[in-house]
Amino acid sequence: MASGILVLCEHEAGAPKKTAFELLGKAASLAGGAPVTALLIGATGGGQLGGYGATAVLNVTGGDFTTVNTGSTVAALQAAIAAVQPAVVLAPASLAAKDAFPRLAARIGAGLGTEVTELRAEGGKVIGRRPMYGGKALADVNITSSVALFTVRQNSFPQPTSTGAAAPVSALAVTVSGVDAATKVVGQEKSTNTVVDLTEADRIVSGGRSVKSAEGYDKMIRPLAAALGATPGASRAAVDAGYASHSHQVGQTGKTVNPTLYIAAGISGAIQHLAGMRTSRVIVAINTDADAPIFQVASYGLVGDLFTVCPLLTDELKAALAG
Repeated sequence: MASGILVLCEHEAGAPKKTAFELLGKAASLAGGAPVTALLIGATGGGQLGGYGATAVLNVTGGDFTTVNTGSTVAALQAAIAAVQPAVVLAPASLAAKDAFPRLAARIGAGLGTEVTELRAEGGKVIGRRPMYGGKALADVNITSSVALFTVRQNSFPQPTSTGAAAPVSALAVTVSGVDAATKVVGQEKSTNTVVDLTEADRIVSGGRSVKSAEGYDKMIRPLAAALGATPGASRAAVDAGYASHSHQVGQTGKTVNPTLYIAAGISGAIQHLAGMRTSRVIVAINTDADAPIFQVASYGLVGDLFTVCPLLTDELKAALAG
């Protein structure tokens, strides 16, 4: 009988990402004493994940798993589910997981809840909650299949503190064949960007069309982000105008983010942008238009010109940190 929770733990060169700790901590609180298994694909070790809630760790390695590939990821997940027999499988709502989980759900006949921001145990099941219509409504996701699959928006749950415990690690042999082997990754181009990716960022400072130019973006948004230890982002209008690259875009056609702090400078709050950041815990809006839609979702609002406000905030933050 299915029991326990399997967590797909993404990593960077073998080092688990913070989403792994976040999901393991939540899984441990939901499991009620049932096993919590961490799955590392393309990496060895991971015993330290026991400190965050894992009772066991599975490693899937080999030539087919040296790079992230949808087919091999699905094969590894399917094999892990067969081996562990979990009632629930959790993964971050990353690009890789969002690509793999629909295929996995179709293959094993499981229900899938995507982009959830809450999970709760109720009646012996795990129920998810996800924002809809750009965050204007919330829907409970109740999955009736024997295995329930969920992808979870990053930063939806607090980061647990490690207890220092170690979990036993074992290898899981997986063969990739058929349609899963139809594509191969032949090369990768690594970004030279040293800041945290938007989807992983705990703090984000985004600029809109009102930055007026790429130079304005570089002078207003990047210094404020640097002072906060944040990742710079942008609205689609700013990206379309060439003020920032597409990798900076937050919104329905960009990246969905869920940071602890989101500063929107010169962003009016179009529904497409709100869809990508509305669940941020604290939203600070800076806009000259007091009636801008962004103020409807903002925790704090500053009615003013970003070209005045952003440098003042940057200077105050630098002074505070220096003191």
